[in-house]
Amino acid sequence: MTKVAWIGLGVMGYPMAGHLATAGHDVTVFNRSSDKAKAWTEAFGGTSADTPAAAAEGAEIVFSCVGADDDLRSVTTAQDGAFHAMAPGSYYVDCTTTSADVAKELAEVLSQKSCHFLDAPVSGGQAGAENGQLTVMVGGDPAAFDHVSPVIDAFARKVTRIGTVGAGQTAKMVNQLCIAGVVQGLAEGMALAKNANLDIQAVMETIAEGAAGSWQMSNRWKTMDAGKYDFGFAVDWMRKDLGIALKEVARLGGTAPVGALVDQFYGDVQRTEGGKWDTSSLLTRLR
Repeated sequence: MTKVAWIGLGVMGYPMAGHLATAGHDVTVFNRSSDKAKAWTEAFGGTSADTPAAAAEGAEIVFSCVGADDDLRSVTTAQDGAFHAMAPGSYYVDCTTTSADVAKELAEVLSQKSCHFLDAPVSGGQAGAENGQLTVMVGGDPAAFDHVSPVIDAFARKVTRIGTVGAGQTAKMVNQLCIAGVVQGLAEGMALAKNANLDIQAVMETIAEGAAGSWQMSNRWKTMDAGKYDFGFAVDWMRKDLGIALKEVARLGGTAPVGALVDQFYGDVQRTEGGKWDTSSLLTRLR
């Protein structure tokens, strides 16, 4: 059993922290909305704290899953942030999708306290978090990774160290660019099948077994066909992630024309008040 703090109980963090508690770890949670923290402790046990610092007090590993770069700074280095309470030798594992720059920035701050920082963004969406089947991409020191990865296993099906601090976030950028192209292709293919009055079930179940098959196809075509987008990873968050990825691509002197185009398409979805819809809602543009 490890004494763990968890900061951020959104659609991802809530079940992820729950898996840690279910695995037997001693978990203290913090969430800006105290009602959510109260609901979590009623569901999983553990305790809640009034500030990130109070949650981190005495914890061997502190996890976070918040919104973006500034949200992460606010729960780590700001007043009552977790970093102020962390003891030398402890570990901070951030599962937020952020820029690689903020990961490196916070790692440097923690190194002054002889603590370890690992960026550990995840892929798998809400369903993956609820089922404990996330893919976790980690940046950090090898020894620190070896120490925390058995704990991360509680909510993951695959945990991989990609490289040094920031590498996990860069790998997540790669992940999001790949997903953007796949979902847009799936939406265009489904639009053609429906406009041609094909049996959508027969088409999807057939091509899913061939070279066109993907996780998105297997898990999203039925809900896309039904026009159900009120679950999963939201368009608003995808645009945030793509913005980070496209900025990094440009910094490195590259281009990502498909990613940039799909980002604009997600902007169209937002303008139709679909910002909270699942990313598979790209199909709505084509009907």
